[in-house]
Amino acid sequence: MAVREPAKVIRSWTTDTRRWSVYRPRPGDIIVATPAKCGTTWTIQIANLLVEQSPEPKPIWALSPWLDVRDHPIEEVLQTLEGQTRRRVIKTHTPSDAMPLHDAVRYIHVAREGLDAFMSWHNHVATYTPQVLALMDRVGLGDETIARPYPRVPPDIRAFFRAWMTEGEEARLADDMPAARYFDVVGSFWADRRRSNVLLVHYNDLKADLDAEMRRISAFLDISVDEALWPKLVAAARFETMRANGAALMPRGGAIWEGGHEAFFKAGRNARWQGVLTESDVAAYEDRLRREVPPALAAWLKGGRHGAGEPRLTED
Repeated sequence: MAVREPAKVIRSWTTDTRRWSVYRPRPGDIIVATPAKCGTTWTIQIANLLVEQSPEPKPIWALSPWLDVRDHPIEEVLQTLEGQTRRRVIKTHTPSDAMPLHDAVRYIHVAREGLDAFMSWHNHVATYTPQVLALMDRVGLGDETIARPYPRVPPDIRAFFRAWMTEGEEARLADDMPAARYFDVVGSFWADRRRSNVLLVHYNDLKADLDAEMRRISAFLDISVDEALWPKLVAAARFETMRANGAALMPRGGAIWEGGHEAFFKAGRNARWQGVLTESDVAAYEDRLRREVPPALAAWLKGGRHGAGEPRLTED
């Protein structure tokens, strides 16, 4: 039984958190939970490398299903999960209070500064194939809580930024992963950060010292690695390596994005919003940040462990 049941339901063009009702946890399951474009695939790759104890590139989505995504029947996702004999790694973009919490499951939450996440999100959705857009249209029109096709990305990135920044009830209908949901996810895991089975990781820290962050993750998961193998696993987790191995890691990429896996592994850089968003755009985001999260979480989102300290030891 879960130690905490979901407190709410989230339904969007891509996800439906009601699908968590069929999840049957195994002790040691690893759930990687992030807002979109905050290092989800990167961290899943790290977890899989540690579990597999091999640097060989393998299809990430085949190893680590996205449980609450709507483009695969839940029966297929469950079949994949139940058929795995190794330690399971599961993907989600769901807040911690919208899915069941189990003491025997390990949760890794990855955060990233909101404007950096926005820039990567824009690239992600602006390159969807017509097939993906048509599927999401059908999902939206078939869900009475949405009742509309997927909103297309406007040509002007600043117009998309304004949609992403929508507040109130309309936020969930303005974008599939709006700022409102970004703040919901990071806030939920920040509230759970002192649980022994929850680890907070930051995108900046992964970039600054991948070796050290992988050792944190390895220790949290109670996975020991032979030191002779360790450098190979770290090398396999580097963004440049993942991009070079993109065809093997994401063989279905061409069905989702124009440009395939190369569009997905686009840049891996921060601060791309500079010179794209205006001073007033950035000021609007900073104001929203102050209203949405406590100062300690705001500092964490901007600086990670190196800039704001260990989250477990941080006061609200």
